[in-house]
Amino acid sequence: MISPLAEIHPNATIGANVQLAPFSAIHEDVIVGENTVIHSNVHLYPGTRIGQNCEIFPGAVIGVIPQDLKFEGEYTTVEIGDHTKIRECVTIHRGTKHTGKTTIGSHCLLMTYVHVAHDCQIGNNVILASYTGLSGHVTIDDFAILEGKVAAQQFVHIGKHAFIGGASLIRKDVPPYIKAAREPLTFAGVNSIGLRRRGFSDEVVQQIEDIYRCLYVQNSNLAKGIESALETLPESVLRNEILSFIQASDKGVIRGMI
Repeated sequence: MISPLAEIHPNATIGANVQLAPFSAIHEDVIVGENTVIHSNVHLYPGTRIGQNCEIFPGAVIGVIPQDLKFEGEYTTVEIGDHTKIRECVTIHRGTKHTGKTTIGSHCLLMTYVHVAHDCQIGNNVILASYTGLSGHVTIDDFAILEGKVAAQQFVHIGKHAFIGGASLIRKDVPPYIKAAREPLTFAGVNSIGLRRRGFSDEVVQQIEDIYRCLYVQNSNLAKGIESALETLPESVLRNEILSFIQASDKGVIRGMI
């Protein structure tokens, strides 16, 4: 049902069975996928792409131009996948010419007052808890969870299945499969509970724990940990994935436990 009190630009595309509550505004060049629910007082600005079966709660603002002084009015988008929930007062800004778009995957949950800045790339099944703020160009891989009031600096990369404790400040990259907390942000163990909940076997979790034990616990620094992992751990997809993430980091990765 589309309320007569909602505003829809004639150049917007609204899919079948979309529900649109009063006092929401759909601007031109917006696409909303079928079966999506949009509550009251939502604003979707030009360049916004919403997938199917999403739900957007009151006060959300999506597709506004970025808060980047280098932005020159170039055409960019926000692209959101299917089955994603955007809770109250979330703000998501479109991209800049750097990547052309801000993306959020499918089956994500962005809780109240989350901010996603320009050019962020967020994977599938990601949870951003209330008051989390992402600066521009942040990359978050699939199944990562950021607890409330987390703040991420520009260009950081958070690996898949990572878990970031509440009120953390992310200044460096966070490798996949781990928990991170404290100030400054440090390795706090493998996200073993989350991995098992998602179907990882005990054998695979143990393999991940062995890799990070070598990297962060048994060696005095990460460079020595990488060298040791290459020499002592059997080659595997997981070992290569984790080491490749760390070696590819431009900003450096978070430190180990003190």
